Formats: sequence, C-alpha cells, structure tokens
Amino acid sequence: MDHDRTKTRWEHRAEMPLTVASLTFLGSYAALVLAPRPDTTWDDVWLVLLLACWALFVVDYAVRWRLSGQGTTFVRTHWLDTLVLLLPLLRPLRIVRIYEAMKHRRGMPRLPLYARVIAYSGISTLLMGFTGALAVYQQEKGAPASRIRTFGDAVWWACSTLSTVGYGDVVPVTTGGRVIAAAMMAAGLALLGAVTGSFSSWLLQVFSREEDDEPPRRR
Repeated sequence: MDHDRTKTRWEHRAEMPLTVASLTFLGSYAALVLAPRPDTTWDDVWLVLLLACWALFVVDYAVRWRLSGQGTTFVRTHWLDTLVLLLPLLRPLRIVRIYEAMKHRRGMPRLPLYARVIAYSGISTLLMGFTGALAVYQQEKGAPASRIRTFGDAVWWACSTLSTVGYGDVVPVTTGGRVIAAAMMAAGLALLGAVTGSFSSWLLQVFSREEDDEPPRRR
C-alpha cells in the first residue's frame, strides 16, 4: 500500500512537468526538422532540449519502475510506457491525460464515456498525425525517388494513412519511413475502431432509452 501511495503521489506531481517536457520535445524536434540550421547555436539549443526532455522521461520511468516493486515484470505489464520511452515522439499524447486530470481537479462535470473516447481519439489523431508527418518527412525528404519532398506532402500522407484511405499517390520509400507508416496504419485502425465503436454504443444507448420512455401502446 505504501508503494502504491508513493507511486500515485509521484505520478500526480510529475504529470504537469512531464506534459510540458513532452510538448517541448515535440517543438524542438519540429524545429530541427522544419527549420534546420546546421552548425548554428539554434540547432544545438534544440538538440540539448531534446536530450534534456528525454532524460526526464527516463527518470520518470525509472522512478515508477522502482516504486512499483514489480522488478522486471514492470516492463512487460507497462509495455506502452516502455514503447513511449523508446519512441518519445508519442509523449505529447500525455496532453489527453492532463486535460482529464485538470477537469477532475476543478470539479467540473466529466463528459460521458462515449464522448470522452471520441474527443480524446480526435486529439490523439491530430497529435499522432503531426508527429508522424514530421518523422516521415525527416526520413524521406532527401531520399532518392521519394515523393515526399515537402512537409505538406508529409501531412497529406499522414492524413490519408491515419484515415485508412491510402490513396497511394504519396508513399514512403525508405525503411524508416515504411516502419513509421506501418505504425501509423495500426494506430489509425485502432483510433477509428474506438471512435466508431463508441459512437455506435452511444446510439444504441439513446435508442434503448427512447424505447423505455415510450408509453405503452393501447390494444
């Protein structure tokens, strides 16, 4: 129980700093990809910020691992946290958690479950689309025979990939770009399934409530 309380207290205190670090990481990475200035102080600043934020993520992971008391089992049971540690570009998705925590802390009425799933899936899609476009643009912009020459091309590719449309007019040709594409296709299917499933469940709940509220018909 002491471990659980200490772990909860740590997560509560670290939530806001880690969220700021996540957005700082994304901003620094975007600056390096979209506005590179080789051999300048600015690129050094963005790189230092990236490494500093990543160091915070490592410290948070190590502390939660230590406080969990699970040993190596923590890595398996918290595989998503491990994945995010290895792929820090996914860290900005923490903004979804901080939004929920702030609403709960202020005593505001929480949205119904279905509405929250749809809203958070939308936010996650936007963040994932932006980070995916950045990552694939970095991989593809200098590759021979690549069709992703501008960040606009990368954004268009990310939109068609996450929506599972996949026009095929712009596709990655590098190994790194294709790995990113595979991850985004899987994420797109998961997010689309969450939204459509929640919306369908909400409709069924509404129709069921309306039927229950209907007065009995006379025979």
